Amino acid sequence: MVLAIAVVLGASACSGDAENVASPDEGGGAKPVAATGAVQAQPTDGAKNVAPGEPVQVSVSDGTIESVALTNPDGKQVAGETTPDKRAWSVTEPLGYGKTYTWSGAAVGADGKRLPIGGAFTTVKPKKQISGSLNVGDGQTYGVAMPVGITFDSKVTDKAAVEKALTVETTPKTEGSWAWLENDTAVHWRPKDYWQPDTQVKVDAKLYGKQLGEGVYGKSDVAASFQIGRSQVVKGNTQTHRMQVIRDGQQVADYPVSYGLDSDPGRVTRSGTHVVMTKHDKYFMNNPGYGYEDFEVSWAVRISNNGEFTHAAPWSAAQQGSSNVSHGCLNMSMADAKAYYDSVLPGDPVEIEGSSQQLGAKDGAYHDWTYSWDEWAGMSALNG
Repeated sequence: MVLAIAVVLGASACSGDAENVASPDEGGGAKPVAATGAVQAQPTDGAKNVAPGEPVQVSVSDGTIESVALTNPDGKQVAGETTPDKRAWSVTEPLGYGKTYTWSGAAVGADGKRLPIGGAFTTVKPKKQISGSLNVGDGQTYGVAMPVGITFDSKVTDKAAVEKALTVETTPKTEGSWAWLENDTAVHWRPKDYWQPDTQVKVDAKLYGKQLGEGVYGKSDVAASFQIGRSQVVKGNTQTHRMQVIRDGQQVADYPVSYGLDSDPGRVTRSGTHVVMTKHDKYFMNNPGYGYEDFEVSWAVRISNNGEFTHAAPWSAAQQGSSNVSHGCLNMSMADAKAYYDSVLPGDPVEIEGSSQQLGAKDGAYHDWTYSWDEWAGMSALNG
């Protein structure tokens, strides 16, 4: 919608301008002179329920902007910038919800005529706002299996709209995909294969002002830049009772361990690719169903949300390397548990095989690598 009326120079049949007088052979009538300097704005004048996260700008089709201001209800001008050719001006700060903004200023058409810039629009007042939080932090270093996760404070109904607001930039370029998990309250991005060591990653979730469902809008943006460290992969086998550490393609450790008791489905260590989540020099284990609460262990590394850790367990030293007696954890000697603890990064993969139970969605957190690539990519709202 044109905010300021374009200047149009018309010529009548009695005009003395030879260029605009039709000859008899042309069917009569004057040639109109094209409009010049039309001023346009996005959103249009009078628009209501505008999403603050959408582009806001004013432009001149044939001319330049002399001055422009977008003012909020309190009279404060919104920050913005003009393009080098002075033909457009765009907002550079977030607009508020439920506010009316007013344009002012002037443009100059190519014919030198001055055109006013004016009009107003009103942003939407959301029925509900939702927030997302990232699982990665600025400047941090993670292992080669680390997924990028955004968890929302309520269920997302327009998953495609969310994905369109998300970007993952990597150096070197890395193939990956978003996938929706945990009852539509979390979306994760993981590479097709493990990350290449030393990859630089920037994730940007521009959620603020975006419509994410009927009457639902994003509350704030979130972003982080991080890097992938060295490659360290653990390979464990519940039947051999061993745990090897492979760093940058070379085996650097082979630890005897005791896995979860095979005969009890509630205690067995699950097969599948686990991902290191956190580590703690001291941790208190709780499992009332099996008769223990606030049981302190040393050098604990969490690898799932179903109670699976690696940790020191001097009480099972006789079984480490020969039988499985734990409640699902990987029991290690004090020295071995400390050595592994010291080497760990969040995001390191722990690949376990030999168990009667498989790691899956019910185990929560980082079960991203239990899906094939085709399965994972198919869980994106933009690929389905």
